[in-house]
Amino acid sequence: MWRQCVLWLCLWCATSWAWCAQTYSVKGRVFSRATGEGVPFVSVGIWNTSRGTTTDSVGNYRIGNLQPGMYRVQVSSVGYKTYVSPEFHITTYDYTLDIGLDESQVALGEVSVVAAPFRRSVESPIAMRVIGVQEIEKSPGANRDISKVVNAFPGVATVAGGGYRNDLMIRGGGPAENKFYLDGVEIPNINHFSTQGASGGPVGIIDADLIREVDFYTGAFPVSRGNALSSVFDFKLLDGTPDRYTFKGTVGASELALGSKGHIGSRTTYVVSVRQSYLQLLFSLLDMPFLPQYTDAQFKIKTRFSQAHELTILGLGAIDDMKLNTETDPADESKQYLLNYLPTIKQNTYTLGAVYKHYGGNHIQTVVLSRSYMDNGNVKYRDNDESTDENLTLRLKSSEVENHLRLENRSSLGLFQVTAGLNADYAVYTNRTFQRVFADVPRVIRYDTDLGLFKWGAFATVGYKSADERLSASLGFRLDACDYSWLTDNPFDQFSPRLSFSYNIAGNFYVNGSLGRYYQLPAYTTLGFQENEVLVNRSRLRYIRSDQAALGVEYYLNRWARLTVEGFYKSYTHSPLSLSDSIPLACKGTDYGVSGNEAAASTAHGRAYGVEVMLRWLGMGRFTALASYTWYRSQFLNPATGRYLPSAWDYRHLFTLSGTYKLPKNWDIGMKVRLMGGAPYTPYDEYVSSLVPAWNATARPYYDYSRYNSGRLKTFYEIDLRVDKSFYFKGVMLGFYIDLQNVLNFKYDNQPLLISTGETYVDEAGTERYRMKYIAQQSGVILPTLGITVEF
Repeated sequence: MWRQCVLWLCLWCATSWAWCAQTYSVKGRVFSRATGEGVPFVSVGIWNTSRGTTTDSVGNYRIGNLQPGMYRVQVSSVGYKTYVSPEFHITTYDYTLDIGLDESQVALGEVSVVAAPFRRSVESPIAMRVIGVQEIEKSPGANRDISKVVNAFPGVATVAGGGYRNDLMIRGGGPAENKFYLDGVEIPNINHFSTQGASGGPVGIIDADLIREVDFYTGAFPVSRGNALSSVFDFKLLDGTPDRYTFKGTVGASELALGSKGHIGSRTTYVVSVRQSYLQLLFSLLDMPFLPQYTDAQFKIKTRFSQAHELTILGLGAIDDMKLNTETDPADESKQYLLNYLPTIKQNTYTLGAVYKHYGGNHIQTVVLSRSYMDNGNVKYRDNDESTDENLTLRLKSSEVENHLRLENRSSLGLFQVTAGLNADYAVYTNRTFQRVFADVPRVIRYDTDLGLFKWGAFATVGYKSADERLSASLGFRLDACDYSWLTDNPFDQFSPRLSFSYNIAGNFYVNGSLGRYYQLPAYTTLGFQENEVLVNRSRLRYIRSDQAALGVEYYLNRWARLTVEGFYKSYTHSPLSLSDSIPLACKGTDYGVSGNEAAASTAHGRAYGVEVMLRWLGMGRFTALASYTWYRSQFLNPATGRYLPSAWDYRHLFTLSGTYKLPKNWDIGMKVRLMGGAPYTPYDEYVSSLVPAWNATARPYYDYSRYNSGRLKTFYEIDLRVDKSFYFKGVMLGFYIDLQNVLNFKYDNQPLLISTGETYVDEAGTERYRMKYIAQQSGVILPTLGITVEF
């Protein structure tokens, strides 16, 4: 018997070795971005190696004999800027990569060209990072969710200890200040079960298998990307395969995914993905009080009619259903508390968009037309008892529909590049709300909203790069307006100028900076809030304004390592202030349900400032790493005292060290260490919380906002590990990974929770109250995940 086992083992090893010896090619076409025509006889090579080739007379190239793995391609030619591609993964077939080159005004021989994978932008030379495939796929603790990948970058904070939330607070801003684009198409959010009025949620919508790279801006936003104050995510999706059909199945942390890439005829390619979650089963096994389930799908179809004309059509949709787990352990008071206040949630979202591009020599025109839809339903009964309508505390049914049209032209005029465009949007917000609240006395908020908004904007920027490429500068502006009220309909009230520059002082040392003004319209939930059938915020709300400045230095240690130090300052004016709590709405929005549906006025002022340090190491064989540290303050002005108070996102210190190492025989190992300073918190108002009508209205304690954020929790830290193993057979790739989040089982002490015991009494004034008590709140468990991927 043992001889048979040894024989089978030897045969398996030999066969595996033979199958792993399969090699593939990277091929494609190098063309001019200006004209769309192929560029002949240019040098194309595998980055950081000596392997390469040249294009033929029409720009085609092919580099063969490549083992499966991660690669980049480098292209260089006289008259064009040297280009290093994003990472791509060769698995079970020849990889097709078409490359567009930008013209250069300087010959290669006149400057020392460092072919680095770090992208530089004239318009956004600072606070812009490009996230590649390997960082998304291999990031420890992220489970291929982009919202968790970016928390390794400087300035990015998440909810401390909130392993089930994807809220992003960037450079001291709130979770409602981030904007997302998919191949140029705006999408309202990137999370399932998203908080309406903000952008967070428990798990991402976008399938990582379809992402080619992500441009991540934390400042110096492009003028074509409006309505953002803290960050812009610009996702670039893969194209389909023009010469074959491939299929991929993945069992991940929370879902089963099926995807395919291929072509329709000779000019059209496609990618498609469908995912079904099993979170209800997983959360049930973990005895969680809520049981989420989702289905999502996305696709991209790209047609190149000719060298000068191409059309991309894409779609993204999700169906979310979160139920309550009434079988949760009744002895666990913390879980019972969540069960008693969380509503059931049903959400449906989709985005459909089309992007047309015309390459007309030195002028490129882009037309983007899209439609986004979100339907949100929340229902809550007191004690989850649906036997009588008297127990109903919340019934919300709302929808947001956005229709976008953007026209853009980019012209290359010698050393200058000019971008200009227009956008026109029409949005419809509806809301049917019944909600019991307590504000001095119990009352019911009941309103029906049907709000239509026409929004428009214009933008332009001029970029300059000197002939020796040492100096670059950009000057631009945006104008935005909408017909919500007389406070928002004048575009010159939202005039937002931007200036940025970069200068190569010496060698690989650069100084970069930006200065700009940015505007964002308040959330639809705030714009559409009603009292007594009146839009009470219409006469009080303006566009939120943020003036931002950043200055930094950048040093290339070598072609694959870069050190950056950046300082930033952000001021906020006209930010919505809650008229009931006297705190900015930006300090809310990291919980399930809805944020911003209350009376507010544009009177809040705030600021955020800090310093970021990042060392990023990409390539050079087997090792990639990222180390970042941020010290910052996030504050808002107390209108009663005129003093600055810490905002809800004032963590002060952020530190991350992450890296992956490629071992022999297709093993990868990665680790991430993350630390965040203690989060501020507001003590509870025991007097109000104990009132029977107050507690019955929300089943939650009320904060004492006269002591806003006067407490602070301890430092949060977490260590994540990940191990990947890939098997490459003939025409098949089989991959496994184990991801261990919080491997040291660190317990994070959240603010002690004030809850009702359910026992009532009458105080000396004759008022009926609940007896209250505090319970400890801890978060942090080891979260192991086994993932399996098959591609053929």
